[in-house]
Amino acid sequence: MKLIVKIANLALLVLFPIAWFAPLLRAGLLPMFGLSEISVISGLQSLWQSDVFLALVVTFFAIFAPYLKTIGLALIHFNLLHRKVLPMLYILGKLAMADIFLIALYITLAKGIGFGTIEVAWGLYLFTACILASLAISILSGRKTPKSKPTSIAT
Repeated sequence: MKLIVKIANLALLVLFPIAWFAPLLRAGLLPMFGLSEISVISGLQSLWQSDVFLALVVTFFAIFAPYLKTIGLALIHFNLLHRKVLPMLYILGKLAMADIFLIALYITLAKGIGFGTIEVAWGLYLFTACILASLAISILSGRKTPKSKPTSIAT
């Protein structure tokens, strides 16, 4: 089981960046005008053009915090970082907003269906899988081992 958790966490280091650039959805006002693809990165780029401070905050909490947590867990899994860091990774996981971003995106999808055309793209499924895998890996990594206390590291 430990090996599966290690491999899954390492896979997230590759899959998260792919999910950030993958099309989450295609949206358009009317079907005849075509659809533009929206990804996490394109959404952040739009935010950077309109509100730099908010873009900086969202970029940190939606991209850097979950990725740093994943790197920290990988270092712990390979005994390159002491398990005493788990509480800090737990806090970093609480700050990570990738899951909140995903929930907001689903709400936006549900509300916007009547106002234009919205098609779900493969990136939304990949991003959702990454968030759920990250949450599961965090929980499994924080489980009690003979040498440590139980800790949970939720995203």
